[in-house]
Amino acid sequence: MQEYKTVENEASDFFIEKKSRFIGYVCPVKTQEEAADFINKIKSKHWDATHNVSAFVLRENNIQRCSDDGEPSGTAGVPVLDAILKSGVVDVCVVATRYFGGTLLGAGGLVRAYSHTSKIALEAGNIITMAQCSVLEANVDYSFYERMNQLLSEFNTRIINTDFADSVKITFSIKEAYQEALEDKLKDISNGKYSTNFIKTEFSKA
Repeated sequence: MQEYKTVENEASDFFIEKKSRFIGYVCPVKTQEEAADFINKIKSKHWDATHNVSAFVLRENNIQRCSDDGEPSGTAGVPVLDAILKSGVVDVCVVATRYFGGTLLGAGGLVRAYSHTSKIALEAGNIITMAQCSVLEANVDYSFYERMNQLLSEFNTRIINTDFADSVKITFSIKEAYQEALEDKLKDISNGKYSTNFIKTEFSKA
């Protein structure tokens, strides 16, 4: 898999449906252990909640799990999981906390409410695309620094560090697919004076 979507941050959001309060929590996770730890953390935080429904999807081995946590079967965990799958996000865990407001929602109402809780949690976590990227380094004179910044912006790179010394050393990440084109253009606009040094390959925010 060359690219995948996940969430950038741990986050939460909530809404009220017929006096029931639904709170959606989301967290980026890589393993079943990390997902379990997050679920237990939310359960401890909301020990007095009526339900703490959960679901997670992991990229490795395409692991998918969900729990209704006492809600009628298929009305809670599955809708939370389904919202994750429809968003295309992986390496993520969602916990949907419910405080019952006294009015029954019915099976259809529960499905819609838990699906929405998952959706707003994912949005709060900021969905990002992770891609195979090259981390590169370039040393340029101060007179070329502004032009270099324009070039990096043109290729949607992510600046990791800029070190101002005798020259300017810029460390940045770029999608592997764009690396060759950037290097060619850098040599072209600098008349061959500047090039990049390869540091490593990593999955990072594209």
